[in-house]
Amino acid sequence: MRKVNAMSNGEMSVRPWGKYLKFHQEPGVWVKRIEVNPGGRLSLQKHSHRSEKWIIVAGEGLAIVDDVNIPVKQGSVVDVPLGAVHRIGNTGKIPLVMIEVACGDILTEEDIIRLQDDYSR
Repeated sequence: MRKVNAMSNGEMSVRPWGKYLKFHQEPGVWVKRIEVNPGGRLSLQKHSHRSEKWIIVAGEGLAIVDDVNIPVKQGSVVDVPLGAVHRIGNTGKIPLVMIEVACGDILTEEDIIRLQDDYSR
């Protein structure tokens, strides 16, 4: 069996808060590996066309889903329903790593309605 470096395959994108690798997409679903830098957080946002599940694989942080604060750590699973206002931030000293599974009829990076953003995007 060949060992594969997951960060070398798929669609990589560097963001102000960290980076993500989209390593699978087919009609109705995509799967990403997301790394949030210590102290970083994603924008407060919602989506019109997709729901998401986040599986935390390393680090610790705070997820917010519709005004509910959810402390997360390795093994946590967060459900982000379609249209829910959400964000996740890294409260620890190592990268927060999560797997995101998004499901919806239209899956594009343009399906982000930013309500607040630390990086003025």
